[in-house]
Amino acid sequence: MNFHKNKKVIVRNLGKIDYKEAWEYQEKVFQEVVSVKIENRKLPETQQKITDNYLLFCEHPHVYTLGKSGDENNLLLNDDGLKDKDATFYKINRGGDITYHGPGQLVGYPILDLDNFFTDIHKYLRFLEEAIILTLQDYGLSAGRIDGLTGVWLDHIEKRNPRKICAIGVKTSRWVTMHGFALNVNANLDYFNNIVPCGISDKAVTSLDKELNKTMNMDEVTNRVMSHLADIFGFKTHEENRV
Repeated sequence: MNFHKNKKVIVRNLGKIDYKEAWEYQEKVFQEVVSVKIENRKLPETQQKITDNYLLFCEHPHVYTLGKSGDENNLLLNDDGLKDKDATFYKINRGGDITYHGPGQLVGYPILDLDNFFTDIHKYLRFLEEAIILTLQDYGLSAGRIDGLTGVWLDHIEKRNPRKICAIGVKTSRWVTMHGFALNVNANLDYFNNIVPCGISDKAVTSLDKELNKTMNMDEVTNRVMSHLADIFGFKTHEENRV
């Protein structure tokens, strides 16, 4: 455990970036944090280095990603279908099943050393969800959780037409997180018709612009999510360019 807990989070907006490039960048930053923790284990507490925390925001071109526990049959396109949709497909090392990323979707990748905050993965997931729930509340939408299903949902109480607006899938190693959440802001929902989203066949998917019937300002939504995350986790943000 770090002698000093670092509550600062470095925020980098990667803009529109290919999924594989963003994944490799995530892995690089993730491994840098993990390597500091491994080195710290060899040192007395008073000599241990602090570990950095990061929050990466981006948008991806059309892509489908499948988590470790996912079923490849939940992708309803073959190679030709992917090419026709100008989409790519990756099997990745997060939890969860299949999901879609694309333009108009706000993707957040927190790379946090949870030793700086709390070592509880369930609490971590609930905090991510809560930041999205509060962001949607800012826009007058009532959102929440549905037992047994990850992510953030609308019509989560009466469940007459429950629809998912944010997917969440994470990985942790040595209490360092990667992957994260994908909030549909101005997303093209037609692309979800080509998968069984998160392996759930009987629930709809929605987007902020669809619910509010207007195109949303992506920067504004990003800033709201970042602000709520900072409040919930109790961290201070420091925005900087990608390196």
